[in-house]
Amino acid sequence: MSDSWPRRRLLAILRGATEPLDAQELARITGQHVTTVRFHLDVLTRESLVRQFQQPPRGRGRPRIGYRAVQRSVGYQELAQVLADHLGPDPVARSAAAVAAGRAWGARMDIGTQPVETLADARDITMSLMSELGFAPEKEPAGETPEHVQINLTACPLRELARSHAEVVCGVHMGLMREVLERNGARGRVDVQLHPFIEPELCTARLDLTMSATDRTPAKEPGDQHVIAPSAPRIPPQLRDTDADVFEQPAQQR
Repeated sequence: MSDSWPRRRLLAILRGATEPLDAQELARITGQHVTTVRFHLDVLTRESLVRQFQQPPRGRGRPRIGYRAVQRSVGYQELAQVLADHLGPDPVARSAAAVAAGRAWGARMDIGTQPVETLADARDITMSLMSELGFAPEKEPAGETPEHVQINLTACPLRELARSHAEVVCGVHMGLMREVLERNGARGRVDVQLHPFIEPELCTARLDLTMSATDRTPAKEPGDQHVIAPSAPRIPPQLRDTDADVFEQPAQQR
């Protein structure tokens, strides 16, 4: 996945476009130099996040190269329903199985190398991941502190199934987020919790630092995120087995 803000912006523009856009059009929209745009488009193409299309030239000249975002819609609604119905009657056991499945999914993903050194790094990786999967994540500035951040997930691709099987659908997605972050160095440092349906159409992911003050060093500049120390953290026992807690259930059953 791409960890560059300019590339994420280009990808968001292409996902919202109704037809392929070429580098000159994207440069005009973003205000970047066309050479810079082409560089980012090449990276996105190599990462299989966008696809090239040959378009008719404007007047004389060679055909133009247009770009369209690869739509990675989650097309396993019926399969997810069957799995949810066959994970047993115990919601706690279903939750644990779902988180394990999400971790297995995350272990198979090609995520590149994006070291988690700050909580902001963990946030950006999570937002990139959930954006790729179609969740349209948004930062929540009001819920952000040096100790935790909140990400609003505004477009769950399996929202209707999650209304009846939240422990399965949300458990899978939370296990996925945890695994991806841990593969990038956040194990024992950042805890992930998923809060489904805090509003009828909105879920949130909350990322918390789980280290004591002695395990962190302050950032160099005022207002910067705390830097996550590279040494092994001292985790309270109740935080060591977070998969058992899966996610916070919604206040009301939907």
